[in-house]
Amino acid sequence: MNDLGYSKNLFILPFDHRVLFKKEFKDAPLYKQIIYEAFKKSQGVVEGAAMLVDEENGDSILKDAKLRGFTILLTTEKSGRNEFEFEYDDFATHIEKYQPSFAKALVRIKNGISDRTFENLKKLSDYCHGKNYKFLLEVLSERDPKLTLTAIDSLQKSGVEPDVWKLEGMEERKNYEEFVKRARRNGRTNVGVVILGAGESKEKVEEWIKVGKNVPGISGFAVGRTVFWEPL
Repeated sequence: MNDLGYSKNLFILPFDHRVLFKKEFKDAPLYKQIIYEAFKKSQGVVEGAAMLVDEENGDSILKDAKLRGFTILLTTEKSGRNEFEFEYDDFATHIEKYQPSFAKALVRIKNGISDRTFENLKKLSDYCHGKNYKFLLEVLSERDPKLTLTAIDSLQKSGVEPDVWKLEGMEERKNYEEFVKRARRNGRTNVGVVILGAGESKEKVEEWIKVGKNVPGISGFAVGRTVFWEPL
């Protein structure tokens, strides 16, 4: 627990979408390169800026970002699945290939969490902590705070230990406070929570961030499509 967590701010530009990009763009790697060029121009403007991208469409981006010393998050899940399944069975090889700051996983919990998902997330969590990578877990509950809290409980009990939780935006401060309380209990004092944008409008995302910005433990956000979708 002493090494668990991430004490810095984390302002993530996520563009790890795969199914969506394949549907909308004939040349997904090109459009991701455009987003990356914009990210590079942001460097030095915001301390704590980070990028989240996938290997399938972002191999050259990941390699260049590593050389530049950027904070990188690498997605590990198959896109568009209800269960958490590894994009690659030999996931460790692919993490070692890029040596990101964080490995990221996503789990959808509306219909519960399967044993297979628990098993795979535990495997990834153990690997990250054993190899000194940080672990970020995105939990999607369709903005149901009670369901989110139940998922945090279940995942922790199963030995899944994110350094940072990526959770949906809320209108009420008390929800963020309870998220942080659960995420940090029992010695997990440095674990952080970031607010995801979910492709919502700029106004709605700003509302969520303003509600959470003064809650201790809310350490940043992950806003992607809200920023880049219309320009693309």
